[in-house]
Amino acid sequence: MKLEIFEKLNTLPPERQAEAEDFIEYLISKYGKPIAKSESLAEMRKKNMGWAKGKIWIADDFNDTPEDFKEYL
Repeated sequence: MKLEIFEKLNTLPPERQAEAEDFIEYLISKYGKPIAKSESLAEMRKKNMGWAKGKIWIADDFNDTPEDFKEYL
């Protein structure tokens, strides 16, 4: 039976496959069986936060108008 389910699932377009997956997760949660979830996008972003710390800097005079442009103000 498992092979038949995969064969049927593969005949669906990708957006319907995602819908079927969501429905399966709903059924599993409804009947109390644990599901293995992949790492969410938010979790991946949080894990990668701070990777550029110390590699990027802003000059102290960043907001100051350059001397060449002062005559236009």
